[in-house]
Amino acid sequence: MLLTLLNIVVPVFAVVAAGWVFGRRQRQADMGFVNQANVALFCPALVFSALIQNPLALADSGLLLLAGVLCILLPGLLLCLFRFHGLERRTLVLAGMFRNTGNIGIPLMMLAYGADQLGAIILLFVLSNLIHFSLGLFILSREAGRWRWLQNPNVWAALAGLLLAEHRALLPEFVYTSADLLGQIAVPLMLFALGVRLAEGEMGNLGLALRVNLAYLLAGALSFALVAWWLPLGNDWLRLLALSVMLPPAVLNYLLCEQYGCQPDKMASIVLLGNALSVLTIPLVVYLTLVLL
Repeated sequence: MLLTLLNIVVPVFAVVAAGWVFGRRQRQADMGFVNQANVALFCPALVFSALIQNPLALADSGLLLLAGVLCILLPGLLLCLFRFHGLERRTLVLAGMFRNTGNIGIPLMMLAYGADQLGAIILLFVLSNLIHFSLGLFILSREAGRWRWLQNPNVWAALAGLLLAEHRALLPEFVYTSADLLGQIAVPLMLFALGVRLAEGEMGNLGLALRVNLAYLLAGALSFALVAWWLPLGNDWLRLLALSVMLPPAVLNYLLCEQYGCQPDKMASIVLLGNALSVLTIPLVVYLTLVLL
């Protein structure tokens, strides 16, 4: 079991570590263009090709969609009960709701639970993105959150993948092969870019960041327990949901807080420490899901 766990976790953190080393050595490394290409092209290609290769019947995935929504919203509601001196509620709630489902979640879930789960993994990723760019932006700024989700290419890629999954003959095979090749770039690039981003950050407000991340883990565990108790979900989906609520806060939370002037320095500390703590928490969660579910 230990070797299996290492084979799952080590490759993910090895690529992140490579990005961190690169970021520390190349202080002026500009990942802006690379990240923009990943968000605008490679990630949508991954979403499209994954849904084509792993078709999902939305009627049969209704429970997963409902569970995914609850696993995002419930932590936010639970965190409203917490108070941290000097931390705005919107800062606290945002990072507790939206976890690192892209950079870490997709590759980790694939390695841990198998490529045959990729369709469900991508569905959870797109769902998180959709809520992040609608409700998440609404939490930060009511004006920004109304229609911004329509500009998210992952949403349109998911829609195209779902529509064409059962009608592959509508497009020539080279279209799907090209999308698959582009999509293969996304995951390692996500991990590498995360490492570079972590190398650029400076850790401050450590006490606050630690308390907040512990609150996130508690809220995530309680939310998963409620969802697992209420909904009749299979073990495959339970594993995905259990890991999704225990992932570290998304790096995107920091970028959005910086854009909308919502305590970006404190959010940076929360995100950095959360991702650092995940070196300890993620192997434990993966182990428990493989043994107990």
